Amino acid sequence: MQHQAHGRPWLSPLFLLLVAFVAFFIATPTFLTPNSMGILLQQSAVVAALAVGQTLVILTAGIDLSVGAVMVLSMMVMATLSKDGGMPGLLGLLIGVALATAAGLLNGALVTRINLPPFIVTLGTLSIFTAIALLYSGGESIQADHLPRLLNFLGEGFAIGDFRLTWGIVVVVLIYLVVGFVLSQTAWGRYVYAVGDDAESARLSGVPSKRILLAVYTVAGLIYGIAAWILIGRAGAATPNAAPDANLASITAVVIGGTSLFGGRGRLIGTLIGALIVQTLQFGLSQMGVDQQWRVLATGILVIVAVAVDQWIRRVKV
Repeated sequence: MQHQAHGRPWLSPLFLLLVAFVAFFIATPTFLTPNSMGILLQQSAVVAALAVGQTLVILTAGIDLSVGAVMVLSMMVMATLSKDGGMPGLLGLLIGVALATAAGLLNGALVTRINLPPFIVTLGTLSIFTAIALLYSGGESIQADHLPRLLNFLGEGFAIGDFRLTWGIVVVVLIYLVVGFVLSQTAWGRYVYAVGDDAESARLSGVPSKRILLAVYTVAGLIYGIAAWILIGRAGAATPNAAPDANLASITAVVIGGTSLFGGRGRLIGTLIGALIVQTLQFGLSQMGVDQQWRVLATGILVIVAVAVDQWIRRVKV
């Protein structure tokens, strides 16, 4: 089992997801109904999108604590420019995504140019971006009926029988396909793994380590901007207090999905499974009537167990 998990780190979370589905189905028979599964996927969309950017950063042995703040700042800029600035929805969307990309570039520049630890950099920008979002929006929420249809579009959906999906879910799937292809089939993707495994060895082998790191944080910011668009559609509003647990949820999804916190090992398929596990845990316990405090406790235990399993897997002798 240890050898199999080392070669395919997504196997363990897949097994855990199947166990969770069976357990919650036994506890609440309505859990596996088409309506419940549609709601589960819709609720997973934002965390799953953020977790893609977080995966890229963690693969390089870094961590991004500012994911939620970047997403909220991007969301508030999109919404405020469209509502108060009178901008067309497309222009507001592009500016919001561009701002999130610039925020990722700033994180990357601080890490690569000033050589600050990613934890410290993103802890600082977490507070900075959160404050800017609150100051810019005045702490006010903007409801969906005050926004152009384009910004709400990803909350719209279609039905396949009794199973309802939103366009936000479709966008998340596309993000996984594109980024997954880049990581597995391109030289840039191989460089990301090499930098995470050993940045100095990668540099000595001719890999432009600092440029790869800068690109990783920038691409992650771009993905956070798209996640902001998904969040507007999902929440039906733009609010500066949205997704307060986005940082923890994205890191949890990545770690549970088998990506090592020490970099260099992991796959996006595992991240997707991890995001589903996080939301399945929350959704299933909610259906069982478990209080929010106990759900948070369960998530914390899950993170510790996932890191312990990762340590065990890394000790395998190959």
